[in-house]
Amino acid sequence: MKYYIALLFTIISLTTLSGENILNNIPGKNIYLYQLEEMFSNIEEKTDWNTSGDMLWGYFFTHREPEKLEKAKDALMDMGYQFVSIYLSRKDNPSDPDKYWLHVAKVEAHSPKSLDKTNDQLFIFAHEFGIDSYDGMDMGPVSK
Repeated sequence: MKYYIALLFTIISLTTLSGENILNNIPGKNIYLYQLEEMFSNIEEKTDWNTSGDMLWGYFFTHREPEKLEKAKDALMDMGYQFVSIYLSRKDNPSDPDKYWLHVAKVEAHSPKSLDKTNDQLFIFAHEFGIDSYDGMDMGPVSK
């Protein structure tokens, strides 16, 4: 009986910690709601940004071939994202494989929950497009 209760507690804890995405099976997901809540909290404490209003959100994808990122860029632009750049990552070791980055942006308002949902969509997008990764996001105030 103790074993059963401990196992049940472990399953509930893991599900809660992961923002319940263990059950959703989002491919490649490694950014969770609790991390986004911490991020928003830190930004609110350390800046004077209005995180509940429109912000400039940057979203990043990686792949070993820039051509694949070009196709993804077009699809993301069709979804309302603005193209920023595709660039080759710097390497510490010249023999390391190439890694290219796609950076797109969108002005929008997010809460931790809405950003988690957007991230889920972008993780799925990267998986369906066969891109190596959706690497996450950054944010800043909208330039005036």
